[in-house]
Amino acid sequence: MNAPAMKALESTAPLIVYIDVKSPYAFVAIKPTLALEKEVGRPFDWRPLTLDIPSFLGSAEKRYGKVVTSEGRSEETWRAIRYWYREARRYAERQGHILKGTEKIWDSSIANIAILWVRQNKPERMAAYLSAVYPRFWQRLLDIEDAQVVSGCLEEAGISSAGFADFQRGSGRAQHDALAAQLHPSGLFGVPSYVLDGEVFFGREHLPYLRWHLLGQSGRAPDIAYDPDGGLPC
Repeated sequence: MNAPAMKALESTAPLIVYIDVKSPYAFVAIKPTLALEKEVGRPFDWRPLTLDIPSFLGSAEKRYGKVVTSEGRSEETWRAIRYWYREARRYAERQGHILKGTEKIWDSSIANIAILWVRQNKPERMAAYLSAVYPRFWQRLLDIEDAQVVSGCLEEAGISSAGFADFQRGSGRAQHDALAAQLHPSGLFGVPSYVLDGEVFFGREHLPYLRWHLLGQSGRAPDIAYDPDGGLPC
């Protein structure tokens, strides 16, 4: 039976979380977002937002750390990308993770469709799936374009992958693409993005405010910050 169609800004969960496995900023947001989910005591609605990086940052490929092809990237763009990776690496290291820059622009759709598979079949194992896929991908140890590899991550996380191969080619791909078509018109452009009561918040720096709101709005609303209050790990 097909799952009900998703609306980009609507959910019965307290918070919608949009992520992309190939985003370093989504990677460093996973741990604090999971901590908030545990603190709230209700599951969040985790969804994929598969970035089309070449459309806004150009494309490139590296071999052995050296750029071998590059298209549509100025030197200014390269400088910005290098800074963004340094910033993400800083936060990854604080969490005890390794974050190596990718050597190409990956098609992360299969690994992201697996988020839909977990969402529909065993949502209580979402944290386990994210733990199986994210850290190793950012150590350059995981081929997220290989459906069998992604199936292995599902099994490792305690989620049956029986039927996933057909799902990621068929109904899962259709769900992924139908959701993707809604994202930009709904104001969702990057990851991590959070949706609270239909309002979009882009970036993990909003976690202190989201925590304040979800836990009863006690005291003054906190400002935007990269170091969330209340024990959320950075």
